[in-house]
Amino acid sequence: RIGTAALAVQVVGSNWPKPHYTLLVTGLCRFQILQLLKEKPYPVAEVEQLDRLEQFTNQHQSEEELGELSEQFYKYAVQLVEMLDMSVPAVAKLRRLLDNLPREALPDILTSIIRTSNKEKLQILDAVRLEERFKMTIPLLVRQIEGLKLLQKTRKPKQDDDKRVVAIRPRRINHIPSTAEDEEEEEDHDDVVMLEKKIRTSSMSEQALKVCLKEIKRLKKMPQSMPEYALTRNYLELMVELPWNKSTKDRLEIRAARILLDNDHYAMEKLKKRVLEYLAVRQLKNNLKGPILCFVGPPGVGKTSVGRSIAKTLGREFHRIALGGVCDQSDIRGHRRTYVGSMPGRIINGLKTVGVNNPVFLLDEVDKLGKSLQGDPAAALLEVLDPEQNHGFTDHYLNVAFDLSQVLFIATANTTATIPPALLDRMEVIRVPGYTQEEKIEIAHRHLIPKQLEQHGLTPQQIQIPQVTTLDIITRYTREAGVRSLDRKLGAICRAVAVKVAEGQHKETKPDRAEVGEGEDCKEHVTEDTKPESISDTADLALPPEMPILIDFHALKDILGPPLYEMEVSERLSQPGVAIGLAWTPLGGEIMFVEASRMDGEGQLTLTGQLGDIMKESAHLAISWLRSNAKRYQLTNASGSFDLLDNTDIHLHFPAGAVTKDGPSAGVTIVTCLASLFSGRLVCSDVAMTGEITLRGLVLPVGGIKDKVLAAHRAGLKRIIIPQRNEKDLEEIALNVRQDLTFVMASCLDEVLNAAFDGGFSVKPRVERLSSKL
Repeated sequence: RIGTAALAVQVVGSNWPKPHYTLLVTGLCRFQILQLLKEKPYPVAEVEQLDRLEQFTNQHQSEEELGELSEQFYKYAVQLVEMLDMSVPAVAKLRRLLDNLPREALPDILTSIIRTSNKEKLQILDAVRLEERFKMTIPLLVRQIEGLKLLQKTRKPKQDDDKRVVAIRPRRINHIPSTAEDEEEEEDHDDVVMLEKKIRTSSMSEQALKVCLKEIKRLKKMPQSMPEYALTRNYLELMVELPWNKSTKDRLEIRAARILLDNDHYAMEKLKKRVLEYLAVRQLKNNLKGPILCFVGPPGVGKTSVGRSIAKTLGREFHRIALGGVCDQSDIRGHRRTYVGSMPGRIINGLKTVGVNNPVFLLDEVDKLGKSLQGDPAAALLEVLDPEQNHGFTDHYLNVAFDLSQVLFIATANTTATIPPALLDRMEVIRVPGYTQEEKIEIAHRHLIPKQLEQHGLTPQQIQIPQVTTLDIITRYTREAGVRSLDRKLGAICRAVAVKVAEGQHKETKPDRAEVGEGEDCKEHVTEDTKPESISDTADLALPPEMPILIDFHALKDILGPPLYEMEVSERLSQPGVAIGLAWTPLGGEIMFVEASRMDGEGQLTLTGQLGDIMKESAHLAISWLRSNAKRYQLTNASGSFDLLDNTDIHLHFPAGAVTKDGPSAGVTIVTCLASLFSGRLVCSDVAMTGEITLRGLVLPVGGIKDKVLAAHRAGLKRIIIPQRNEKDLEEIALNVRQDLTFVMASCLDEVLNAAFDGGFSVKPRVERLSSKL
């Protein structure tokens, strides 16, 4: 029941990675507990001071014996200190303390410095008599001296830094049982040694190795209670785990790569051609830098999946980084280590995950990057996606250069309009247009239907989906550039068939009650169950369905409901003042109706349908050109005047009013629509058009021709009017689509109007109107 009285000077601690605290106290004296007064909330006792009464209680002690013990203790203490490096300030200060402090205080001081267990330290504190303390401390000093002698013999002489480590933390030579804390300290020390060994044997760059060795030296001198200890250790472990020189070997067989790409994806000839070109150049030049590609196209056309297929073709690791909604540049470059909770960016994290320095990185949705007060991530990507700079990419967390030149970067986007020009300039843009109906049918039967059958536990012997049914799904139930909606519709069909198959199997396992003798019930059961099944006309509801179940038009209507889309083009063009235009959206091409009407008024032009400024200007251009050419085409208003706006208001409407529309390509459609309105003639129901107009009546080229043509083909249109200078874009369209359509190349509005109306639009001058003016 002996303790030590002390003053608490400082408390240092942290809760991460686990709670640990260090208490710094100044010892005052020893005391003995006489009586425990209370235990809660903390112990309070009546004590008796022991240390300062020692000279009165030990007067009978022989001063000569004590003098011999103190002299022997002093000799061993001086010998121990001189074995250490005297250039270390702490060692030099300890040597001065041996000469200046009274001998009675030395046992307590040296016991706290040398390596001893907690049990031994408690024994020294429990020893009240000075003679006992000297006798118990001298063996500890001798043991420490022998350990240092043995250590100096077994180890080669090194630099002064190693002496400092020995002075602070000498190894334990004897076999005294240690406590859990000592074992934990030993394990941490061994981990640091192992970490240093990994750093020296890693293949990191010279600059990174220099930084890591500097950090490991700081880590050795740092107490574990400091928060920076864990941060430094995590940093060093990350540096060791990064693939500085580890890479995978590319599969460069072009024929095998072509077969693999064709098996994974149908169509996409541009993408496949670019990958095979890269493989061919890699065969000729081994150190080729990784290209930076950008696949631009509508959703659902396979941009992300083809990136995964490219990685499999090359035999490389694949890592996807989703950039949609990212608005902090630290997600790309990482945080500086001065911040709490700092971590590397997604690029370095991805390299750590894949474990090689030449993976395929897919930067998904690069057109949907945000921007905030934390910086612009698109600007941070400029260094990553520049082949001339990314060989020395510096992450803020690493603070050393890392080579990204062997990484194959593939970015995906729905549109290039929202990508900053500087970032777009660093990427090789490859357009991925929507699929034609024939391509969708092939994709469905090669990839989508087998995948859905596997996901729903069905086999081809249980369900058959003919190509005619697939075409009905594509034309009547989906209207998209990709195949995602088609995939969902096929999944709905498989689920409905799975219900029928499961019900049939369940009823097959039931015992047949007709054999028991219930004739009437059996008769009613058979009569009731002979109704036609909803999936096909010949199938049966109660009895197991005949395999395979054939999906026809009636089954589609039962499963998917009534058709969502109908061919309404001819119905919409049943009166003058309606024309069909072609528009491009990030989701692919679309057909767009333009409607016009006129009424008595004050000559105003009203535009509705959420139009942008460019589209409004196109409408004003169209009405101005028609007013200037009204006499030429004999266009009059309701009162017979060639001034089309004289006492007449015109209303132009673009249906789907909830969708914002903008762009110059609707100019020729607006002119055709207004010409139909004022001439009273119907526009051909199978004609669609696109093109920008000028005030002189010229037709200028526009973009997105392939997507627009595919949209017209999906809608069942047969004739398309496009600008003359867009003729070169027709080469990108599949041959079967071009054979189904008739293209009219127009360089001026005269050619547009002649192609849009049956029999042309040139009107002969009216003789009676001329005679009435004479």
